[in-house]
Amino acid sequence: WKDDIKIDHDAVQGYVAGEIDPKRGAHSGRNWGAFDIQKEVIDLCPTRCMKYDGGKLAINTQECTRCMHCINVMPSALHIGDVRGCSMLVGAKAPILDGAQMGSLLVPFIKAEEPYDGIEEVIVTIWDWWVEEGKNRERLGELIKRQGFQKLVEVTEIEPMAQHVLEPGQTPYIFWKEDEVPGGWDRDITEFRERHQR
Repeated sequence: WKDDIKIDHDAVQGYVAGEIDPKRGAHSGRNWGAFDIQKEVIDLCPTRCMKYDGGKLAINTQECTRCMHCINVMPSALHIGDVRGCSMLVGAKAPILDGAQMGSLLVPFIKAEEPYDGIEEVIVTIWDWWVEEGKNRERLGELIKRQGFQKLVEVTEIEPMAQHVLEPGQTPYIFWKEDEVPGGWDRDITEFRERHQR
């Protein structure tokens, strides 16, 4: 989904008051103590996009990565939004020595509605690139590793975005090209230093 998580504030209060079992009662066999929304939901949010203040739960949708932890803990209070679609990952494989490897996220959100033209367009573009550039018995993931994720982004004409990066400085997929840099790679270093003095 792409829009906000739907919050039922009465149900949130039900969880906090202990009237509704978290995780639909999955951990009800032992005495785990009272439900602590701060400890069990807010503090475990990977992007810290949630806050519980004055009895109200708030979620900053722009920061949310849709991990669904909060929804799994409080399914009666939180529901996915109405603007639904799918994400497209590419390059997954399961080699014998390395084990299963998840694909890289190429399209964070695309509407999954008939006739599925948007999805088909991305798949056909990747397919054509793989047929043209792939070596004998080479998987798509290996082609991406050989030519780079940036090349795939160029071929599919998908704008680079933050979701393409796993960790800052760790996955440098996007590089400047000479024609995108004013003056190209060759520039007057004296003039540059005049503008950028320490």
